[in-house]
Amino acid sequence: MLQKTYLKLLGLSSLSLLTAGCTEKSKEINSELPKKPNVIIILADDIGYGDLSCNGEPTINTPNVDNLASQGVRFTDAHAVAATSTPSRYSMLTGNYNWRRTDTHIAAGDAKMIIEPHEYTMAQMFQQAGYTTAAIGKWHLGLGKEKGQQDWNGKIDYGPREIGFDYSYIMAATGDRVPCVYIENQRVANYDPEHPIEVSYTTPFPGEPLGKDHPELLTVQKPSPNHGHDQAIVNGVSRIGYMKGGGKALWLDENIADSITAHAVSFIKESKDKPFFLYFGTNDIHVPRVPHPRFKGKSGMGPRGDAILEFDWSVGQVVQAVKDIGAEENTIIIITSDNGPVLDDGYIDQAVELLGDHRPWADFRGGKYSSFEAGTRIPLIIALPGYTKPIVSDAPVSQIDFFASFAKLTGVNLPEGAAKDSKNQIEVLLGNSTLGRDYVIESAGTLSVSDGEWKYIEPSNGSRYNRLTDIELGNDTLPQLYNLKDDIGEKNNLYLDNPEKLEELKNILEAEKNKF
Repeated sequence: MLQKTYLKLLGLSSLSLLTAGCTEKSKEINSELPKKPNVIIILADDIGYGDLSCNGEPTINTPNVDNLASQGVRFTDAHAVAATSTPSRYSMLTGNYNWRRTDTHIAAGDAKMIIEPHEYTMAQMFQQAGYTTAAIGKWHLGLGKEKGQQDWNGKIDYGPREIGFDYSYIMAATGDRVPCVYIENQRVANYDPEHPIEVSYTTPFPGEPLGKDHPELLTVQKPSPNHGHDQAIVNGVSRIGYMKGGGKALWLDENIADSITAHAVSFIKESKDKPFFLYFGTNDIHVPRVPHPRFKGKSGMGPRGDAILEFDWSVGQVVQAVKDIGAEENTIIIITSDNGPVLDDGYIDQAVELLGDHRPWADFRGGKYSSFEAGTRIPLIIALPGYTKPIVSDAPVSQIDFFASFAKLTGVNLPEGAAKDSKNQIEVLLGNSTLGRDYVIESAGTLSVSDGEWKYIEPSNGSRYNRLTDIELGNDTLPQLYNLKDDIGEKNNLYLDNPEKLEELKNILEAEKNKF
């Protein structure tokens, strides 16, 4: 594998020349931003900061991501709003903090749509600006108006179209949750009328084998003990929830990346004559990790590592499609992740045993589900080849600001009350400013706030440790205060030594809670 020199960015200037992960020479930089550039958000699932080689880990090789980083801005202090999928995605697409509501937790496969009809979304903003819009890949934001009442055999009454997406080809929830079918424009794709679909998250269907009772049928992956991935069996993998039917509409896990990537590429090519916004949520590298056989064994780290390579391939396919339509210098491509990394998240795939020296969390503490930095400190690369300079930025940024930033870019005046937590950071995102946010708020059950140097985690009675995933959750009954410049691993709680800073950050958090 290619060896990368790890950049120690703390203490350096906010912008520095990109010296790692560059495999292409930079092109001549244009001073003018294209009018209404296309925007593609490639949102990985559970990929940590250290899972991309351009972020300094020498144990993995992601050349397509690295090539894009060599033409854009690579952020070192970028954050998802939440440390888990549904609340993170909700916040990005609405510009509203998930924690202002009590019903944005991890969604079941039969959950109703989390985004309410009155909430103005990023997709609607792009539509208002004259863009064609699409949501492709993992959704995990619920579907329909009522929980458990979706018509899986007909038209789903409330979905991506109602919140601004002209086209959608999605997985209703996650790879480890039923229903295991693609939903295209709110109907099951390749629907098989001879095998009508039934879904339940409360009651198993008589005669349908379950993973906990029939391990001999689990020919692709077996669940880890006590994680709950031992219910309905679909194509050799047991899932969360119960399902009956589907027939030829059921997905094969090893083909998921190929299928959703192909649809993303098709959308790009069909939209060449009009500005477009593509929200592309990859299934990689969420469990169950079943990458295509052409990636099997290529990483040396088992299915999890191979799924990272598959993700990198998907990035390459999207970038090539943009080149094929001649839109390379008129398309902003964003690569990021919905939350931090997790190894054992429900299946026996040797993610822990084969990890070796790889550090998905890089120098940070915690991981998915955690209030520590690895929970929300995610990779972020933003490139507009021919405009963005190849730089590394340590400006504090949050995915919450994508909404207002692209509204500014496209000239849309947001309706009153829309995207109320999102701020215009377009100059920062495109590498023209080093200022970043004054503070970033992170959510993982409890809340924390960071000003780029100091971080405060509010006290919590929650569990300190998730034994199933082997992740520290960052909860403590005492307030926590860390100097991230000197202690990026959050090992030294300095709340007693710095009462003024503690009070300052605590007041910021309380003010945000009471803002609306």
